[in-house]
Amino acid sequence: MRIARLETFCNEFVGFVRVTTDSGAQGWGQVSTYNADITCTIFHRQIAPHALGTDALDFADTLDLIYERELKYPGSYLRRAMTGLDTALWDMRGKLEGKPVATLLGGSPGPVRAYASSMRRDITPEDEAERFCRLRDDKGFTAFKWRVGAEAGRDHDEWPGRTEAVVPTVSRALGDGIEKLVDGNSCYSPARAIEVGKLLQDNGIGHFEEPCPYWEYDQTAAVRAALLLDVAGGEQDCEYSSWQLMLDRGAVDIVQPDVMYMGGMHRTLQVCQMAARAGLPVTPHAANLSLVTMCTMHLLRAIPNAGKYLEFSIEGPEYYPWQEGLFLGDPYRIEGGQAIVTDAPGWGVEISPTWLDSATYQVSER
Repeated sequence: MRIARLETFCNEFVGFVRVTTDSGAQGWGQVSTYNADITCTIFHRQIAPHALGTDALDFADTLDLIYERELKYPGSYLRRAMTGLDTALWDMRGKLEGKPVATLLGGSPGPVRAYASSMRRDITPEDEAERFCRLRDDKGFTAFKWRVGAEAGRDHDEWPGRTEAVVPTVSRALGDGIEKLVDGNSCYSPARAIEVGKLLQDNGIGHFEEPCPYWEYDQTAAVRAALLLDVAGGEQDCEYSSWQLMLDRGAVDIVQPDVMYMGGMHRTLQVCQMAARAGLPVTPHAANLSLVTMCTMHLLRAIPNAGKYLEFSIEGPEYYPWQEGLFLGDPYRIEGGQAIVTDAPGWGVEISPTWLDSATYQVSER
């Protein structure tokens, strides 16, 4: 069974991929979000020419071949484009076998505990605490993550004093029996990260994500060595060599690959195996409700070193207007603080025909 046609449907934010084989089998995947229109151009220019005509079921080597043929273009955009091919082929295989991807990976459908993940820094500590408590009571979430510092902020806060206010305010409001996580998004120098980390420890936070610039593994390792809580990272890393350096430096307690940034499930599974050999759990990055969260749900139902929970964005149309109307039904419902991987074949989602009709279309075929 050979890949005969590769189609993309995209806007600036989201790009879906449909693969069709010479036998007529089809599957749906997605390139990474953000600048998806650029990524879809790369998909047709640098992914599709190497993929057309190759085996649609045994495709791990095809992904390696793309890396080799495009050796002058390592890094994020190529990986983001590869994800569209990988995820579409996993979906196609699931539909052919009548199985969810989680089962294909050696796991099973079922619930995945989620943590409610805030993406916002433009929110007051009091308003953040209020919406978290509402979600705790209405949806049953038992874990929450919020933001401190400023993104790549060079030790600056989003506004003066926000970190020192938001940490105790939110922690106290949530109370005991709730797991609390905080994300620095590459804000801090080691010295400032350690100061903030001690504030987190004093307020019952057990997870400090990306405290230092993510590419400075020695800095993150120094923060980890100075603190008792878990230091997490890796969402931006898309090359195996970067992951190996992170692990060799002992930079993190928890690894956080993003399926879409990594290049798809095959490559993410390799990172999960690297983490397993280092004795570390995997709590992937999944910061929006496009296909990335569904892929992550299936992954967590299958890998032996899955972390404690799924990242689940709580942001709606006021923050992510482009999320609206992507899928039919309600694939991201939360029941008792858990997301559900169903037994539907493939990814178990159906992309909205209305959304597809409004998207920019491109095709590559044999």
